[in-house]
Amino acid sequence: MDNWEERRAPSGVQRPGDSREEFERDRARVIHSSAFRRLQAKTQILGVLEGDFHRTRLTHSMEVAQIGRGLVLNLQNRFPQHVNLLPRLERIETAGLAHDLGHPPFGHGGETALNFAMSGSGGFEANGQTLRILARLESHTPEHGLDLTRRTLLGIIKYPVPFSSLRRTKLAATNVSSEKSQAMEDWHPPKCYLDSEQDVMQWIVEPLSDSDQTHFCEHTPASQHKHGFSLHKALDTSLMNLADDIAYGVHDFEDGVVLKLLDQEHWQEVVQNVDPKWVKKNNLLQIEKQLFQRTENSGHNRKQAVGALVHALISSVELKFNEVFEEPLLAWNAVLPEESELFLKSLKKTVSRHVIQLNTVQAATFRGRKIVLALFEALSSEPEMLLPSSFLVLWKNAKSQPKQKRIICDFIAGMTDKYANRFYERLFLPGHGSVFDRL
Repeated sequence: MDNWEERRAPSGVQRPGDSREEFERDRARVIHSSAFRRLQAKTQILGVLEGDFHRTRLTHSMEVAQIGRGLVLNLQNRFPQHVNLLPRLERIETAGLAHDLGHPPFGHGGETALNFAMSGSGGFEANGQTLRILARLESHTPEHGLDLTRRTLLGIIKYPVPFSSLRRTKLAATNVSSEKSQAMEDWHPPKCYLDSEQDVMQWIVEPLSDSDQTHFCEHTPASQHKHGFSLHKALDTSLMNLADDIAYGVHDFEDGVVLKLLDQEHWQEVVQNVDPKWVKKNNLLQIEKQLFQRTENSGHNRKQAVGALVHALISSVELKFNEVFEEPLLAWNAVLPEESELFLKSLKKTVSRHVIQLNTVQAATFRGRKIVLALFEALSSEPEMLLPSSFLVLWKNAKSQPKQKRIICDFIAGMTDKYANRFYERLFLPGHGSVFDRL
């Protein structure tokens, strides 16, 4: 077994006759985890209580895993000399399935609220919480979470720099109420891993040379009013990240079309700045007709158009070499060529402008932030009264107030949208909830 197949736990359960390889065990552990199941009731863009067609965090993660498979298969065919370097299909699937486990209820609104609530106690960021869940919180092992292999964890870390190194140096005001929406907007966290997982990160990068470890953690400097940003990713992460962007850009655009939030004018907004040669090469005019055609077969036509868009992006991905790294898993990254990247960014920007920024969607974001902040305040003031027994034990064993706040943060971050709503209603709305209700 090489260093990248190792796990943190000194010895795992060995079952006679189990012929699975290590990366297949990793995928099984993610699929069977409670954090993965909760994604079915967590917001992707539109709230899970708003309907039953559009994507949730679970369906989005499954699509990321599938697109990741497509990327690897395509690159294996085009770059046969790198077949042994590229991740196995099960491994890229695992990265896609696991990449959003740390997202709290109510999407990025819940993330902002938790970062505000954790001010002075290490902050909160969803990608960082994903590593925390995988390496600590899930119950597959007593101390190491799902205890995934080193390479799998490396492939899931989008931003290999701790919160404290990237957070802007001047904090936003902390004496604001949850009603002041604009003030809360200043609390978007940096993209990072949490400082509480620095020992996990050190274990993950242990096989790397000192030079590679130094370069891997490089980032832009934080300023008074702007977070820093990490500069490097591992090969597997770059593949997963592209799959995530493609799923977000294409499939969330499809949701907007089906829900009649996006039309042909919005499509023209997407393609207006794209090179006409790229438009012609990828037959975007035919794709436009299929996307917006209203006939008996419009569902079929739309699916063909969406499949063509995903294929166009997958088939354009290249491998890029960075000579600063010694380790091939860091030196090679999957990237989109300029025109493909411009098209994908344009898709995502249009979804953001015309779906995410809708006042009705923003109202749901505001409501989610308010619920999360209210729950955090209530649980912090009366933890022994309100925390479930399993979290209360952890809270009592915590050695400091920041660590106690982290336990409360873990509890809220793990809630589904529906559970958070019910918890809030039981605490704050007269006539809701009963002592016989089980939360």
